[in-house]
Amino acid sequence: MKECVVIDGVRSANTRAHKDKGWFRNLRPDGLLIQVYKALFERNPKVRPEEVEAVFCGSANQAGMQNDIARLSWLAGGFPESVASNGINQQCPSGMSATEHAARAIMCGEGDIYIASGVEDMEKVPMGFAMDFPPKFMERYNLMDIPMGNTAEKVAELWNISREDAEQMAFWSHKKAAAARDAGKFSNEIVPIEGEKEDGTKFMVTNDQWIREDISLEQMAGMKTPFKENGVVSAAASSPLTAGAAALLLMSRGKADELGLDYHIKYAGGAMAGCDPTVMGVGPIYAARKLLKRAGLTVKDIGVWELNEAFGSQALACLRELEIARNAPFDNVNVWGGALALGHPLGESGCRIIVTLNNIMKTDFKDAKYGVAMLCGGFGNGNATLWQQVEK
Repeated sequence: MKECVVIDGVRSANTRAHKDKGWFRNLRPDGLLIQVYKALFERNPKVRPEEVEAVFCGSANQAGMQNDIARLSWLAGGFPESVASNGINQQCPSGMSATEHAARAIMCGEGDIYIASGVEDMEKVPMGFAMDFPPKFMERYNLMDIPMGNTAEKVAELWNISREDAEQMAFWSHKKAAAARDAGKFSNEIVPIEGEKEDGTKFMVTNDQWIREDISLEQMAGMKTPFKENGVVSAAASSPLTAGAAALLLMSRGKADELGLDYHIKYAGGAMAGCDPTVMGVGPIYAARKLLKRAGLTVKDIGVWELNEAFGSQALACLRELEIARNAPFDNVNVWGGALALGHPLGESGCRIIVTLNNIMKTDFKDAKYGVAMLCGGFGNGNATLWQQVEK
């Protein structure tokens, strides 16, 4: 089999999905995707758009502006009609699934150059938009147990996650994200895109909007828990509604060497796993276990982890069950912050955390042989990918 390496990864800033306060409120999700695609080619001039075998794009809600966004955004960007596209839906892991499909195609020899991407604008295409649940699904599960906030409360109860620990995780997610931003850690991945401040002033958006400067454990402790009286899940310990896009340029190692391109990590495997949709947040437990078993590795072999923080409760449940860590702050998990601070544009996040992991393994964790990116997904999907430092 061929080896699949990461040549480059870029993303938009993650901004609030809000009709009045979101910095990208006047941009469509396809517009964000077009900008990240253009940035990939501008940063990698040896790769021409017509040489791309296919573009795989993940999106959780493929309706409205995100209907077949994989194809329509590519064409709307003026890119070659000859390049195929494939929309991927696995709810939150959609962008990761797109990456896995592209990597496997390269390894199987179906093509040498692919783009994997993810996008979501949770204001313009809200969660549940145009959704019609199958009657048999509603016979099998209580529909009131399916909303993600409810599942996060159930996970907190079953895995004995306290409100204090979940909010401590959110606190450190913001602190680490702010520190990474201030140190310029995200500068190699965020593509400057014009947005608008609340007063309408146009500016180039180069930072994530949700990071809180004034994060306070005392303030979080006083917030309501809307999904359960005296519960664990408040807005502070939940990933916020977000808009954003991300993309990866993946290539066979042979083609990369032929073009003289640099790379640092390669795809070393992926694993998808299903679980009870009423505790959907623990999907990474099963996906990561399957992934590590297939690779003949243990948790201790992994140098750095990216875990999408849908909720503080579910993220802690995964980390504890996998025996990676118990409480924040963490040494090698989400070292530049996570979705509680950076935002979680559903279908984008699975691609985004791989983009960030690639940069972390290039800089702060140069000696890490392996890194894992993993996340949960609505309706009980978990996904995890293994990335290995390339020996040259």
